Amino acid sequence: MPPPPPLHAVASLPYQCSVLLRQLAARHSPVPASPRSFLRALRRLHARLLTAALLHDPSHPHLTLRLLHLYTLSPDLAAPAILFRSDPGPIAATSLVSAYAVAGRLPDAASFFDSVPLPRRDTVLHNAMISAFARASLAAPALSVFRSLLCSDSLRPDDYSFTALLSAVGHMHNLAASHCTQLHGAVLKLGAGAVLSVSNALIALYMKCDAPEVSRDARKVLDEMPVKDELSWTTIVVGYVRKGDVHAARSAFEEVDAEFDVVWNAMISGYVQSGMCAEAFELFRRMVSKRIPPDEFTFTSVLSACANAGFFLHGKSVHGQFIRLQPNFVPEAALPVNNALVTLYSKSGKISVAARIFDSMTLKDVVSWNTILSGYIESGCLDNAARVFKEMPYKSELSWMVMVSGYVHGGLSEDALKLFNQMRSEDVKPCDYTYAGAVAACGELGALKHGKQLHAHIVQCGFEASNSAGNALLTMYGKCGAVKDARLVFLVMPNVDSVSWNAMIAALGQHGHGREALDLFDQMVAKGIYPDRISFLTILTACNHAGLVDEGFQYFESMKRDFGISPGEDHYARLIDLLGRAGRIGEAMDLIKTMPFEPTPAIWEAILSGCRINGDTELGAYAADQLFEMIPQHDGTYILLSNTYSAAGRWVDAARVRKLMRDRGVKKEPGCSWIEVGNKVHVFVVGDTKHPEAHEVYKFLEMVGAKMRKLGYVPDTKFVLQDMAPHQKEYVLFAHSEKLAVSFGLLNLPLGATVTVLKNLRICGDCHTAMMFMSLAVGREIVVRDVKRFHHFKDGECSCGNYW
Repeated sequence: MPPPPPLHAVASLPYQCSVLLRQLAARHSPVPASPRSFLRALRRLHARLLTAALLHDPSHPHLTLRLLHLYTLSPDLAAPAILFRSDPGPIAATSLVSAYAVAGRLPDAASFFDSVPLPRRDTVLHNAMISAFARASLAAPALSVFRSLLCSDSLRPDDYSFTALLSAVGHMHNLAASHCTQLHGAVLKLGAGAVLSVSNALIALYMKCDAPEVSRDARKVLDEMPVKDELSWTTIVVGYVRKGDVHAARSAFEEVDAEFDVVWNAMISGYVQSGMCAEAFELFRRMVSKRIPPDEFTFTSVLSACANAGFFLHGKSVHGQFIRLQPNFVPEAALPVNNALVTLYSKSGKISVAARIFDSMTLKDVVSWNTILSGYIESGCLDNAARVFKEMPYKSELSWMVMVSGYVHGGLSEDALKLFNQMRSEDVKPCDYTYAGAVAACGELGALKHGKQLHAHIVQCGFEASNSAGNALLTMYGKCGAVKDARLVFLVMPNVDSVSWNAMIAALGQHGHGREALDLFDQMVAKGIYPDRISFLTILTACNHAGLVDEGFQYFESMKRDFGISPGEDHYARLIDLLGRAGRIGEAMDLIKTMPFEPTPAIWEAILSGCRINGDTELGAYAADQLFEMIPQHDGTYILLSNTYSAAGRWVDAARVRKLMRDRGVKKEPGCSWIEVGNKVHVFVVGDTKHPEAHEVYKFLEMVGAKMRKLGYVPDTKFVLQDMAPHQKEYVLFAHSEKLAVSFGLLNLPLGATVTVLKNLRICGDCHTAMMFMSLAVGREIVVRDVKRFHHFKDGECSCGNYW
């Protein structure tokens, strides 16, 4: 049997274990290098204490408490719970409650707190439980624990109790002024009114209440504080900003004697949030002049202000200051500033500079990637955006939404739908904005069936109350010819906004329901929805499609007179186009002379279009000359002028214009029409022979054409704008893309189904007449959406009333 160890060795073992526990705690701070190695070392120490019979030794209670505390910092929370059973003291209980709360196991923390006998609880344990509920934004259970503390005969709340409780109550739904004043009274009654931390928490509580009168109570607390710190002033400034009272925030800010940088940041950020970007930048300049060092929060706020307000030169100077101070910023601090810089240069149109900043960043997060992605999309660089999207190490929902929307706005709707389907195949749940982008793509493509499927998904996901999704559906149905479905979506939307009204008015106008569009506009105004410039664009377009010239003038004049909206070039262009189509080209020219700006391409295009309709070749040539100077590569100018000459029989001049077009290398956009049949979009061009069912389509078209001729249809060869023999002109008209697409639809769609065809150019006059006779010959409704509007052909008539 070995001899017993020396007495001095046994006596030093508790000290050795205490040192080892302290060393292990130091290794854990601030973040353990390896949680597993930390736990292994902790368990070895645990075993050593057990072997030495030092665990729960009343002579060395601190060893057990320290071991228990270290366990609460590890992934193994079962061990401290077991240790607590042997030493159910308030210190150990507090450590365990805090550990459960930090681990996100709040129910376990509450259950454990309830299991502690009342005599074993102290104020600190109550505070730990109240703080846990406060961090979880749970006011009611925090109040319950506070009441149990008040009801105790031997305990009373301290400063920390009130601070935690006030923080928890600030998260109450429907927080009333009475709640704030009752708690304020309790604070004063129990003698905590002069405590700095409690007063700061009271100010924060008052400012979180929506009642307007509580701002005065918060200000009274601040004025009565014997000592104020940085948090006091920051809380009152942020509170005023949150309530929308920026002037009161600035007044409080000016009272601050000490140069607290956080208070300056709060005031600058408040200005930015309130859209007062000039004031934010001016305050930043004053901060720099006082030699108060700006931090990452300062730079981020000021750069955001410059980007939002278009102060790009100011933003560049702020960038220069950041470069001078950048060596003082660790990568984590520089990250949000660099993100703000990428946004600034993207919005200023300098995407190459934004890309250089992004590429030079040593640290990037998902915000960085989304920012450069948005920058490329806003700059129209879709190829670069696609490359960045592919390279992203992590794609958030926002990343997918930005890319889908970018494709739609960039005219790549098919790519948008492919990406949306890829998103779903990768089990990423689209948000309502992403669904809105996909629905918008369906609207551009005329993919009604696919759009209806997405509508069903939106309802299934619970997004039917979303304005973004609802407005996208409304527009999609309008663009796909389903104006009744658009009206139904509009009627069932729980919250219609100005975008909803504009979309519904536009849908009615596009489909030739001009009077209904005007009535809906008047209803919008009657309901107190303030029309914007888009509202007037849509109503002027509706007047244009319906030939409502006098009404168009009335709405145009109402913009400035009744709503203070100055007409832009697009409004003038709509009105001039309306006049030109009505044969009042002289009035259109007079209107141009009254414009407060020089005529733009859109204005001269409207004049040229009017001249084509009215056969005014001289004025048309003048308008075309203006366009040749402004946009020499635009194919529409050459085509309109050539068509104007051709319609007037001036074939030499028409040929000269086409030669000029060839000499300048301008290519005409080829006309095409497409139709959705069986979840597939079928595209046709003029004289198409490549479609697999082309033979059947031409055979069917010949059969229907014979019926149409018996009903009185005669091909109008004046719409063939080349000088050729009459029989050749008839063949060219016969093979127009919209006739082929409609015939394909009549062959393949169910009997009685509406045939909806989309075309990338204006429908020609002969095709318009042919569609009326075709609808009568086959007894079907035919809908054609051209580049300008919808035409609903039914029983030999068109919804446009032959005014188009």
